[in-house]
Amino acid sequence: MYRSKGKRILDILLAATGLLTSLPLFIVLPPVLWVYFKGNPFFVQVRPGLNARLFAILKFRTMHGNGRPAAGFGKFLRRSSLDELPQFWNVLVGEMSIVGPRPLLAEYLPLYNVNQLSRHAVKPGMTGLAQINGRNALSWEEKFEYDLHYVENLSLALDLRIICATMVNALSFRQTAATEALPFKGNEVC
Repeated sequence: MYRSKGKRILDILLAATGLLTSLPLFIVLPPVLWVYFKGNPFFVQVRPGLNARLFAILKFRTMHGNGRPAAGFGKFLRRSSLDELPQFWNVLVGEMSIVGPRPLLAEYLPLYNVNQLSRHAVKPGMTGLAQINGRNALSWEEKFEYDLHYVENLSLALDLRIICATMVNALSFRQTAATEALPFKGNEVC
């Protein structure tokens, strides 16, 4: 029941709440980013979603046009994950979920093995097991291990634990180190 209907209801409630509570940032950040980057404040990129169907993921821009990461303000947005806030819209329209495997670049699709392709059996998420267990410090194989564990064990309890851990990390501006968090598979209490 949760997988088929409850997860979508939770996504809509959390995405709508997220958009409303972050409304002040949506009023302030776009003009600031427009000036800072001398142009479009949003970053849009095609990523594979449910069943590997492509969609446009939204983020606040944190990189210069030449692909160089922006120091200072852009770095702060990435570190605090504030650049991810526009993805609440992706969740609201049904392209993403609050929790699920993070959508990787479309160019990686040909590199997946058959088992790894099953990460697309669910909608991609704004956060997931890999994000709370080391994020960018994880190897490709470790990320897929967490993604596949999530797909196989998707439940309300697991989603709530991941959301709770994500909020703790975000509020403390902590990027969880892989070595301290790898044992988490979603069975622990947040």
